[in-house]
Amino acid sequence: QVQLVESGGGLVQAGGSLRLSCVASGDIFSIKTMAWYRQAPGKQRELVAGISNGGSANYEDSVKGRFTISNDNAKNTVYLQMNILRPEDTGVYFCNADGIRHDGRSYWDFDSWGQGTQVTVSS
Repeated sequence: QVQLVESGGGLVQAGGSLRLSCVASGDIFSIKTMAWYRQAPGKQRELVAGISNGGSANYEDSVKGRFTISNDNAKNTVYLQMNILRPEDTGVYFCNADGIRHDGRSYWDFDSWGQGTQVTVSS
């Protein structure tokens, strides 16, 4: 089993900043990618940013230049630095990780989600 725990959400005024963290734990052998998704009320979950184990990152267009994703492979942790926040960034932010886990006998693919952290940006 692989568990993801997010932290860092909260309430902030437009123009402010927040930093989200997500730690993966469990019988992880290797992580291929980690990513942040968000889901606004009444909308589908969308990819915000993703990063590979090697550090290659991609961003949803509306967050380019404002958000930065980074990772610490040794800690199985991914961060999302969010600057110049806008009310439309409001939503529940979910961490996702995929890779390979090892239970001591076999290797398995995994694709796991955290429970989400609320980000609210007031105007």
